[in-house]
Amino acid sequence: MHISAGFDSGNIQVLKADSSDDIQLAIHKDHQSDFYQWFHFRVHGQAEQQYVLKITNAGGAAYSPKGWDGYQAVASYDRQTWFRVPTDFDGQTLTITHVQEEAICYYAYFAPYSWERHQDLIAGAQESPLCTPVHLGETLDGREMTLLVVGDEAKAKRKIWVIARQHPGETMAEWFMEGFIGRLLDDEDGVARALLDDNVFYLVPNMNPDGSVRGHLRTNAVGVNLNREWQSPSMEQSPEVFLVRAAMEEKGLDLCLDIHGDEGLPYNFLAGSEGIPSFDDNIKAAQASFTQALLDVTPEFQTQFGYDIDAPGQANMTVCTNWVAERFKTLAYTLEMPFKDNANLVDLDYGWSPTRAQQLGEDVLAALWRHLK
Repeated sequence: MHISAGFDSGNIQVLKADSSDDIQLAIHKDHQSDFYQWFHFRVHGQAEQQYVLKITNAGGAAYSPKGWDGYQAVASYDRQTWFRVPTDFDGQTLTITHVQEEAICYYAYFAPYSWERHQDLIAGAQESPLCTPVHLGETLDGREMTLLVVGDEAKAKRKIWVIARQHPGETMAEWFMEGFIGRLLDDEDGVARALLDDNVFYLVPNMNPDGSVRGHLRTNAVGVNLNREWQSPSMEQSPEVFLVRAAMEEKGLDLCLDIHGDEGLPYNFLAGSEGIPSFDDNIKAAQASFTQALLDVTPEFQTQFGYDIDAPGQANMTVCTNWVAERFKTLAYTLEMPFKDNANLVDLDYGWSPTRAQQLGEDVLAALWRHLK
């Protein structure tokens, strides 16, 4: 038996692996940070053997116990299809119990979205005549920050920004972007064609390349939470935000969606900017319009469960959605997806999955069309 995590987004420490029924593991913290919850590792053992994998420090994870309540880990033999496996949490230890049908099996907090797949996403998008990739700069680890510009900037009435994966462990956000981009670039899709008649899209599929490759949950290469950097980013601590924010100032912005995943709530939901100083009836009406449009196009979305709404003037202005809404006096939303499942549409085999995240990305495009027409 051999357990490893020496690959893109890998994260696990092996404490004890003497027998298949008592494998003791621990999750590494994000570099220079106390955040941790993301895990991704490989077990090479024997086919048809049961393995009991105990993550012993799960009780101290960033979103414990809420994040582990009702949670089921994902596993894959081919790294393409990720299915749910029996998982229990006793308040301190997260225990995965699984009979491996193949000798090698991968386990993860959610289906990984690799840096290699990200490169494929960018490369594939540039094949469309509708898309222009823009190099914004580099991260602290020297990875490129790429902006995809889709549409005709010269004739666009509105400039729509969609960014994703500020928190690298929230991989469902980039799966969402894959679906969103795929539909937007489909020249036979009526919704996409209608939107691109008078809008231009600025897309950042991965806001945190370094954290993604390092196997972080929430931070970049130096332990900085990017979604607390929007008021005063720097090239020394948060170049990812610094570069994207500068592009927003240069290009302009009329609507922004920031795509995330939530560890605790088993629902898809939106979080708005009600607490910003300049929140007014126009932004309120725009929020209501987009929310209703999303409710109309997909049963995966709901409004009953979500975050508490900030009181007037009490917004955290270091958060992307709040900073953008205040700076550009416009609609900005954070869209959250579950790590677990959508409790309103349960799938016992896969839970919330890459396929469903991709479909939600496609559906959000339809909601934008309804909202903007």
